[in-house]
Order: sequence, then C-alpha cells, then structure tokens
Amino acid sequence: MKKIGIIGAMDLEVETLKNHMKDVKISKKANMEFLEGTLNQSPVVIVKCGIGKVNAGICVQILSDLFQVTHIINTGVAGSLQAQINIGDIVISDDALYHDMDVTSLGYPLGQIPQIDTFAFRADQSLAMLAKTSCEKVNPDIHVFTGRVVSGDQFISSKEVKNKIIENFHASCTEMEGAAIAHASYLNGIPFVIIRAISDKADDSAEMDYPTFEKKAAEHSARLVEDMVAGI
Repeated sequence: MKKIGIIGAMDLEVETLKNHMKDVKISKKANMEFLEGTLNQSPVVIVKCGIGKVNAGICVQILSDLFQVTHIINTGVAGSLQAQINIGDIVISDDALYHDMDVTSLGYPLGQIPQIDTFAFRADQSLAMLAKTSCEKVNPDIHVFTGRVVSGDQFISSKEVKNKIIENFHASCTEMEGAAIAHASYLNGIPFVIIRAISDKADDSAEMDYPTFEKKAAEHSARLVEDMVAGI
C-alpha cells in the first residue's frame, strides 16, 4: 500500500497541504512534527524538515524508518539558474546533486561524493512525469521545466557564484535541501521527486525578489502536489 512522504523546509511550503489533510495524527521526532493522514484521499505523511542538508537527510530517514513511506515528494522554492526559467515557474527534478561538495584535491569531479556509485541522484521518472502533468493541469498560467536541481548550505544571491554553479553543473535551479533528500532517498531505495517553484533569480536581485514571490511560488507547488498524490 502506498504512503507518500511530503517534505518542505519551511512552514510556508507545507501549510496549505497540512490544512487540506484529513484524519490527521501527529508524531514528533528529532524536533520535527510529522502529520500522518490523507490528502486528496491518498495516505500521506507531511513534515517541515527545517532548512539545510542535515535537517533534510534526517527527515528522510525518519520517514523511511518510522513511517515506511513508499514515495517521497520534496516541495518548495528555489532560485533560477536559467534565463528562460522565470519567477513563478516550476522546476521538476531530473536529478540532483550538491554544488558545495568539493573533493577535487583528491581527484574527484566537483560535486562527486567519494565512495558512492553515482554522481547525481536521479529522480523517479514516473513521479517526474506525473508532477509535470499535474502542474500543467492545475497551474496553466505558468511554465514547467524538467532539469537538474543543485543544493548547498547557502542562499545564492551573487551573480558571480551563480555563474560558477551554472558553468560547473548546468543546473536549472539551486536551493538548500533537495540533493540531501535525493541522497537519503537513494540510499533507502525510495522513489523521489523534487518540485521547486522559482522565487528568485539567484543573483544580485535575489534578496529583494525572494520575500515578494516566495508565497506565490509556494502556492503553485502546493497545488501541484495535492493534485499529483492521487495519481501515485
């Protein structure tokens, strides 16, 4: 039987989904609150993991160990790394990796985690296709893209840093949790997808754009997730 883990880093990214849940049972672990119930008639566990890679990885492990989730959806906001991906648009993960993993001094490619058998963590393609279809259905006024999500423990707000990430990884968007969720899902053998609504352009305007657009961006993501869970 399916049970879908839905992770957001901030209250804003999961509050709408929580408000639409039914038959809710609340559990607490590692300073996180896990809401188990149904969303759009599908069994789900929704949780705010907190910001950053460690919080995100711990959250996936709890969802695996305590709730035995069969699928993981990570929803939230991100900064665009491509000119054609604008504020408000949606990026669905093709794969994910860390832009701040650097063991190049030992001969590894930038972004490669030593002693692991993959460079990037590939999202489940059926989940990615379902997310794209749902987005086109419930968010017809915006564009949806499929691409690489890169993560690091930093908010990217410098054009120089942004350009280096683009040059090194050819990614679509950047944020702070997705790759850790992908990594932990990969280790546990759980199909996953990352959904990111664009809140800023990850450049010198990011600090100004983010507060203005994050709420609208999060609403787009929530609408998409609520629709897609019924199709899993």
